[in-house]
Amino acid sequence: MKSETVHFFLKKGILLNPDLSENLDSENMEELNNLFEDFSKYSTNSLILNNSIYKSLYLEKEEDLIIPNIDNSDYPVVITKEYAEVTKKKEVSDFTQHYKKRFNLISKILQSKRGLENSISIHKILNKRQRESVSLIGYVSSKNITKNKNMILTLEDLTGSIKVIITKDKIPLFEDANNLCLDEIIGINGSTGNKVVFADDLYFPDVPKNDVLKKCDEEIYLAVISDVHVGSTMFLENDFLKFIKWINGTVGNSEQKNVALKVKYLFVVGDLVDGVGIYPNQDDELNIKDIFKQYDKFGELISMIRKDVKIIICPGNHDAVRIAEPQPILDKDYIKTILKLPNVISVTNPSFVNIHASEGFEGFDVLLYHGYSFDYYINNVGIIRNNGGYDRPDLVMKYLLQKRHLAPSHGSTLFIPDPDDDFLTITKVPDFFLAGHVHKPAINQYGKVTNICGSCWQSKTPFQEKVGHKPEPSKVQLVNLKTREIKVMNFGE
Repeated sequence: MKSETVHFFLKKGILLNPDLSENLDSENMEELNNLFEDFSKYSTNSLILNNSIYKSLYLEKEEDLIIPNIDNSDYPVVITKEYAEVTKKKEVSDFTQHYKKRFNLISKILQSKRGLENSISIHKILNKRQRESVSLIGYVSSKNITKNKNMILTLEDLTGSIKVIITKDKIPLFEDANNLCLDEIIGINGSTGNKVVFADDLYFPDVPKNDVLKKCDEEIYLAVISDVHVGSTMFLENDFLKFIKWINGTVGNSEQKNVALKVKYLFVVGDLVDGVGIYPNQDDELNIKDIFKQYDKFGELISMIRKDVKIIICPGNHDAVRIAEPQPILDKDYIKTILKLPNVISVTNPSFVNIHASEGFEGFDVLLYHGYSFDYYINNVGIIRNNGGYDRPDLVMKYLLQKRHLAPSHGSTLFIPDPDDDFLTITKVPDFFLAGHVHKPAINQYGKVTNICGSCWQSKTPFQEKVGHKPEPSKVQLVNLKTREIKVMNFGE
């Protein structure tokens, strides 16, 4: 209890700052006694123990760390693709041009696959004789099961639409088709019927199945966190402070400290703060009700991290940006405190960055996407819903890589159409795909892509309790970029 902590220090003649008292565990007498002893050594005159003194004691000891004197330029971060906001009134034509652009981007990927090199337009197929072999590419605009338990798809391209029949006896093909989502773009090989195509093969844009992982010569680490939710009454600040102490090399055994000091890249994949007005009665679950102060608090926390760690941040659906994707970078008026930090890079959601490139080494390509569309696919795709659902965000990430799009179904996320590009299309295959949103850490290797879904720093919310979600907070994934080995650190109780 807060009052017990205050009373403990009052008996020793010390006034405890109220904010600091909330961050101390009154039941952990060893911690309280250690803090009293350290404070006594720190100051023989002061009678007040506050946050700044606490930080001096435990979180600002960089001069004691054995950190190599390395210029930050040795650990470069280059933004290779991010959304650039264009302010203009959206017209119907923007949506049609946007979908045409997406079709062209993904068709190009599909046409590079053996079996689809000679794909033709639907308009031409409709004029073919029956029983001719054809290949086509199209949007899935509908999916239905017939009374005979066969499947009928409607595919559309820029020239027309056609029915595609997948018979139930083609079991692997039928199972793949059963997990299709509306509006994704696929390829079909088959034979013509009367204004229909009987499918023999189904193709996804997918990523290459190459399992050779890119590695660098230097043993350094990439760390992933997400969903910090600063400002929430359920924000696990003590756990987050433990993480900061660890990454600064002040806690842990010798091996853990050694790893900590080799972390050079920290990715924070959205929901930096809990936000304001995100859902009804949210005020009841906030201890910082001002959005500016929430970001100031987040900035205060990450300012304690060693300055030789590059920190890459992107927004999520709780952050102070529009919810429609792509989300622009966080507004500088909200994150002034954060932008003052020389080691912080703010990017859009989604975005593509390259890290650790050098002469003779192309670096690692990292795709960041907070994951707002994940809810839709967990609830609507059987192969995900029936194999873990919210406990398996890695299945969603694999699924979206197969589609080469972060939100292929119209309605899976709000979006802003761009007639010249589709920033949710995965045109380049990354080395790492990083996400968050569902508060459940997960790791999975798919081809050359390492999928990592971050944990969270918020205890179970009433909403999660109601719907049966089981968050796993206070975990950090660490990737050794020399070996590609992945460790998971747990900073929870």
